[in-house]
Amino acid sequence: MSFPSFHAEAVADFHPAPSVDEVGAIKLHVSKTAPADAGVIGIPIGVEGEVPPELGIDRATLSASGFEGKVGQSLVIPRKGGPALIAVGIGPQAERSLASLRHSAATFARAGSHYNHLAVNLPSFVGVAPDAAAMAVVEGVLLARYRYRPLKRMTQQEPPLGQLTLVSQSLPPDEVKRGVERGRRTAQATELARDLSNAPATLLTARRLEEIARVVAESSGLDIEVFDEKALSELGCGGMIGVNAGSSEPPRLIKLIYRPKDSRGQPIEPSGRISLVGKGIMYDSGGLGLKPNDLVHAAMKTDMSGAAAILAAMSALSGLGAKAYVTGYLMCTDNMPGGKAMRLGDVLTARGGKTVEVLNTDAEGRLVMMDGLVLATEEQPPPDAILDIATLTGACERALGNDNAGVIGNHQGIVDQVRAAAEKTDETVWQFPLDRRMRKELDSEVADIKNIGGINAGQITAALFLEEFVAGIPWAHIDMAGTSRVETDKTWRSKGATGYGTRLLIELMLSFNPPRETQH
Repeated sequence: MSFPSFHAEAVADFHPAPSVDEVGAIKLHVSKTAPADAGVIGIPIGVEGEVPPELGIDRATLSASGFEGKVGQSLVIPRKGGPALIAVGIGPQAERSLASLRHSAATFARAGSHYNHLAVNLPSFVGVAPDAAAMAVVEGVLLARYRYRPLKRMTQQEPPLGQLTLVSQSLPPDEVKRGVERGRRTAQATELARDLSNAPATLLTARRLEEIARVVAESSGLDIEVFDEKALSELGCGGMIGVNAGSSEPPRLIKLIYRPKDSRGQPIEPSGRISLVGKGIMYDSGGLGLKPNDLVHAAMKTDMSGAAAILAAMSALSGLGAKAYVTGYLMCTDNMPGGKAMRLGDVLTARGGKTVEVLNTDAEGRLVMMDGLVLATEEQPPPDAILDIATLTGACERALGNDNAGVIGNHQGIVDQVRAAAEKTDETVWQFPLDRRMRKELDSEVADIKNIGGINAGQITAALFLEEFVAGIPWAHIDMAGTSRVETDKTWRSKGATGYGTRLLIELMLSFNPPRETQH
């Protein structure tokens, strides 16, 4: 994907919606035969069955080279006078899935990292629809080849991917093309989230994100309303004002609305209403409770990944024909030390009047989220469900590592929809219990509630804090602290910001059904 860098270009130069057959400069094609000008052709091979004859070697030769056909394996086979071939492992038949196919496509893309034009044979998986298979391959290839390069001036680096051709002789071409188009849109959205999260915090401020959000909204058919520090103060958003107090950069609350329409552009009755609240801490120093003096600071530019995922996901809704009415709240500010910074022992007043004692200035995400959650509950008509997403707690990362986000909520119906979307997109989650026996840990001597609990199960006490502001509406919380970035390339996740949550949210909003039964 080729978005402009954030440090030099004017807002007018930021184009989030490439033409229908491209992602940035990447051209996507479907063909019955591999193009002769492809640099390399991917040949999927499982651990059992016949080896495709076009590979030119047998299984014994592959095995002697260390290739068994397992997912994650690849073998480059040079040829004279034609494109090179890459044997790509797709694993045993019984274990094949959308997730494994996406992983295999990413493996192929990285094995062919020095080629500008890739072609790959689209395999037929039992139980996987052709459009879903095509979508997974496009996502895997494009996301694996992603690199954040607007600030990199070295001349020797991997060439950008220019063209991808999916080769299929037997699968219905219309279904394959439909999957390619959806994969293009979901990959484009994910790469937008990655670009935003990878951008240095001095370049991507809350005000700059407002400018970008306005361009994205105009291009994607979203309504947008932005609240500056004066408006936030008038709204009584004490969490946003308190966290921002130590920063020289003003805060922004960016509200986005997607209204579903039919193919003629006419409004339709929505299938349901869902509100999204995203943590947008543009840089988190920890405030006066300064973080340790190590490389954790370098990762804090990605503390706005929840807000980035919401903006990116909502950019894809119109193009994919989502039927739900979606409102997004991006809670954007720095958390910095300074003479006016929020102090331990301060009491903030959230939107709606609840008072909060601050006993940890590095537990700031929940303080900005509380204002967004209250605003979501005040919508008319009220939403059927509220979902928030945030890089919220180190406790969640320590519990789950970097492959799973935590999910927790007050209503199993919405939590189950999150889990289903996570499973389908391979942006996986693990459910924690909303154990209200721990609520007393948030009791404050001087305010309605304090912003931290005890030393254990911080991901649960953080969720219990957030639940205080949802007014009993079905709600789920995604803690993506561990999944927001990776230190090395891993499956379709490229080093740096992963864009986690973007495809999960897209899938959730495309399939959203209002939770029916009362469950608190």
